[in-house]
Amino acid sequence: MSVPAQLGDSKVEPVKASLQPLLDLVKSDLDDTNQIIIDRMHSEVELIPTLARHLIAAGGKRLRPVLTLGAAKLCGYEGERAKKLAACVEFIHTATLLHDDVVDESDLRRGNETANVLWGNQASVLVGDFLFSRSFQLMVEDGSLDVLRVLSNASAVIAEGEVLQLMNVGNVNLTEESYFQVIAAKTAALFAAACEVGGLVANRDDKELSALETYGNDLGIAFQLIDDALDYSAEQQSLGKAIGDDFREGKMTLPILLAYKKADEEERQFWKRVIEQEQQEGDLAHALELINKHKTLDDTFSYARRYGASAKAALDIFEDSDAKSALISAVDFAIERAY
Repeated sequence: MSVPAQLGDSKVEPVKASLQPLLDLVKSDLDDTNQIIIDRMHSEVELIPTLARHLIAAGGKRLRPVLTLGAAKLCGYEGERAKKLAACVEFIHTATLLHDDVVDESDLRRGNETANVLWGNQASVLVGDFLFSRSFQLMVEDGSLDVLRVLSNASAVIAEGEVLQLMNVGNVNLTEESYFQVIAAKTAALFAAACEVGGLVANRDDKELSALETYGNDLGIAFQLIDDALDYSAEQQSLGKAIGDDFREGKMTLPILLAYKKADEEERQFWKRVIEQEQQEGDLAHALELINKHKTLDDTFSYARRYGASAKAALDIFEDSDAKSALISAVDFAIERAY
């Protein structure tokens, strides 16, 4: 995975931005999408809607389905298909969250106890499977083989990304290329697909579909880079998460990867021990000292801004509109979470 050319200067102050313009633009459609989500969570097996409702009600901006609806607006589409496909995208995302929390043994998500803590790993995995199945039912109902291709491919790539990340837990020699391969698969793939289907329902040409895919992909990478930086930032606590979860799980995300790359021999031995072998009390504090020493959070933010600039540039082929402005603002919002 190559990094975009220097489209953004790491010293440029982030533009104050909000997701609100995009939320306002799609409000009516999002209300309908939320109702579809609620309706399609229904099951005679009581635990299924109970557990799914817990995760969906926990909060979040519904960013991925909002991107589907926003991309459809950008392309001039005003029909019903985008709403069902936005719900489909949210079901895929929610299913992956359920599975991820089991794999990561997570206790909290957005400040609330995770489903696996409340109902156990088995129930979480199986309800995740149910939501994946619901997403494919919605794809089939849409009737478009192109939509089915894009979303089913994204589902497979996400799973590959999660497995690749699992294989690299405890691997202090992870390369930047491999790291970006992981986040492109586990996060950016669904962002890209969510945006592309917004263009597919509007029957846009290949050039515009490719632009939407690039926008979503680069936004997704920027989003994950900020997430990985926030795991070592005080801002993380305001998001309802503990600092250092990735560290404790032995994940080589970019802040550590770059710190290891810049480290002297003593520091490298520290990283090898805490990532590959064992961690002791005080190790997280020392890790934060080394990350600050080498300014790798700043480096990670710089990468994110460059991908964000690339995402915004991908929309240049579309005429100026409220939808285009809102999608551009969404990029700034995703990056500004770090400040």
